[in-house]
Parts: sequence; C-alpha cells; structure tokens
Amino acid sequence: MFFSKYAALLHILVRMGDVAIVVLTACLAHWARFDSLLPAAPSNSAVLRVLLLTLLVFPLFGLYRSWRGESLGGEVARMALAWSTVMVTLLLSEWAVKSVEDYSRLWLGTWFVAALALLGLHRWVGRRLLGSIRARGIDARKVVLVGATHAGRRIVAAARQSPWMGLDVIGYVQTPYDQQTIADVPCAGDLDAFIASLQQDAPDQVWVALPMRAEAEIKRLLDATSELPTTIRLVPDLFGYELLNHQASMIAGVPVITLRGTRVEGHARIAKAVEDRLLALVILLLLAPLMVLIAIGVKLSSPGPVLYRQKRNGLGGKEIDVWKFRSMRMHVEPGGQVTQATANDPRVTRFGRFLRASSLDELPQFINVLQGQMSIVGPRPHAVAHNHYFRERLDGYMQRYGVKPGLTGLAQISGFRGETDTIEKMARRVECDIEYIKSWSIWLDLKIILRTPRVLLKRTNAY
Repeated sequence: MFFSKYAALLHILVRMGDVAIVVLTACLAHWARFDSLLPAAPSNSAVLRVLLLTLLVFPLFGLYRSWRGESLGGEVARMALAWSTVMVTLLLSEWAVKSVEDYSRLWLGTWFVAALALLGLHRWVGRRLLGSIRARGIDARKVVLVGATHAGRRIVAAARQSPWMGLDVIGYVQTPYDQQTIADVPCAGDLDAFIASLQQDAPDQVWVALPMRAEAEIKRLLDATSELPTTIRLVPDLFGYELLNHQASMIAGVPVITLRGTRVEGHARIAKAVEDRLLALVILLLLAPLMVLIAIGVKLSSPGPVLYRQKRNGLGGKEIDVWKFRSMRMHVEPGGQVTQATANDPRVTRFGRFLRASSLDELPQFINVLQGQMSIVGPRPHAVAHNHYFRERLDGYMQRYGVKPGLTGLAQISGFRGETDTIEKMARRVECDIEYIKSWSIWLDLKIILRTPRVLLKRTNAY
C-alpha cells in the first residue's frame, strides 16, 4: 500500500512539474526576448490564463492516468496535442477580444516550443523513475492469465519484455481452448478451481486470452468477479483469423472490435489525398519536358498512339483506366488474355524496353493521381485478368485494394517489382502490400518515394 501511494505521489509530482514548466518557460522566453526575467503586463495575465487552461485541459487528454501498458510515444503525442490546444485556445480568446496584437509572436512561439520540449522530457524522466520502481517489483500488479492460447503466450511475453509496467503474471488457468503451456508460469488449475479461490486470494488483474466462441467461460468469470476489486482484461485469441488493422473502438456507445480495416480512413484519407495531389502536380510540372521527349520517342519507335489505357482495379476493386506510355507494338491478345511481359519479349519495342526497365512508361499515371483514382504510393495495380487468377489462389489477395493503387510501393522498393511468374513471387508482393496498409503513414510514403529512384536505377525484374 505504501508503494502504491508512492506511485500516486509521483503522478502528483508530474502534474506539479507541468505547472512549473509552463510558468518557467514563459519567463525564460520573455527574458530571452526582452532581457527581463519576469513577463510584464499584459503577458503576465496570459501566463495565468494558460496556467488555468493547462490545469483544465491536460486531465481531459488523460495525461495523468496510469502509464501502465501505454507507450511513451503515445503519451507524448497526447501531451503535444493538449499543449497545442491550450495555446490555440489562448490565441482564439485574445482574438475574440481584439487584444492578440498585445503579445509578441516571438515570445509566444518561443514559449510554445520550449514548453513542448520540456514537457516531453519531463514525461520521459517521470517514466524512467516510475519504471525503475516497478522493475524492482515495487508497485507491481499480480496477474492471472486465463487461457494458454497463442494470444496468452504473446501477452505474457510482452509483459516480461516491459518490466517497467510492473505486471507480474503469477499463474495461468487451464481451459478447453489451451494450445500450449506458458513457460515459467505455474498452472493455477482449471477455471472451476480458480473461481473457487477468488474469495480468498483475488489477483489485481485477470487477463482472459480466449477465442470469441468461449462466451460461456468469459461470462462465468465476469459473474464470479462482479463483487471483487479485480480488473478483467480481454485479450481475445484472434490469431486464427486473417486480420488487418484490427482495433477496439466505440460505435454509438457500443464497444466493437474491428477485425479488418485500413489505416487510411477519415482524416488520414484526406491527408493522403492532399499529399498525392500536391506531389503529383509538382512532379508533373518538373517532368513535363522529359515527358514530351518520351512522347516523341514512342511515336518514332513504332506506329500507334503515344499513350494507351489499361483496365485495372482501383480502390475497393472498382475498375479504372490507367494511363501509360505505349512500350509495345500494336497487337491483339488471343482470346482476350493478358500476358505479362517477359525478358526479350518480342512485343516490346527497343525504346519501350528502356521505358519499362526504368518505369518511365508509368509517368502518365500521375494524371490518374490528380484524378483521384490512384496514389503515388500504394499497391501496384494488376491487370484485371491477373486479379481474377490470383484472388482464387492467394488468401487475402484482394485486401490490397483497401487503399488506392500506387505508382510505387513497399513491394517495389523491397525487390518485388516486374514479372510475377509464380504464386510465390506474387505472395511476397502481396505480403508487402498488406504490410504497407497495416503500417501506413505520411512518413512511410515519403520514405518509399525517396527510395524509389535508387531502385529504378537498378533496372531489375522489369521487362
């Protein structure tokens, strides 16, 4: 009990530290600008208002709840958002009363940046102190795992790898759904024996790592612990399912678990659309002279149009027309088939071979990006006939169409561009596409874009 109070005291100290940092950085920013340590009116009234807003807004963002189980990055991100909310609220209130001109923009900017940096450092130091306490077994929580499943093994391994969380798994309960034993964790008997022992020795937390079909066992456990101060956490064993960006959320106040989804939703979709159109416009303007030269080269290489359209599947599997520079001689596929180009393919012109090897034939697809049909980064669009073929042979193949197709992607910079003449090659490409959808971010897009030119210079696997 003493150590729990000690940990609570540390949280209070963190709150007091936030207040001290807000005031201190305001004074230091003023001193750096005006050679006076204490802010002068009306700056001192702004400091007071920001201080009150900090005391009100920071708790609303959950900055003083338990850190146990949450990453430092997640907390720092919430802190940055909370601090930004405080400063924006101050500026809006001053603008409303037409007194925003009374404040130095340099002072406000310096204050914002300095406080943001020190608040982040403050949380890192606080976590190190609290983590050091918990790693020594102080303020630890006793945990019992229900279900020796794959999910149970993974959550126990994660707890052991993060001793700063102070989660001590003291045993596991056997169930009919067990798939393995949990190394170095004693067995606490079956569910009946565990429920019978709860009145004498209840753990701090119970982790239920059972599949969704075990609703009867889960309900029994909830009923048995309804009068106990024990935290029950559900760690559903979903590893038998094909998951994509699974997460817990609320819909109209009802808790739900998303088994398959995409990160590119809502604000993220808007951000990616803005990124695509801005970059596509800039790139088209820069490459316009090169594209004119390529068009002349295509026209001289063989009779036929400079550009041609291919049917591809876009977002959600909807068919779109993708633009490319023509790299083959005009021909008709027998029986409406779509045959991938191979090494020394006689259909490909000499100039077209250069275009395909360097992927310069794909440049007109920036027009598709401006039209909103494609992204600069995403899974490469395959021919419609290839999609029909591979979707029947590769599980989860069509999940790659949960986002817009792209000119380049994680598969391309990972070495899986060009011909995919075997199921294994296509499977590796699809794995990269699914990984991209799972971990998408603007930063990941930029990294892929920056690495693409180096990959194209190698001219591998593209015919």
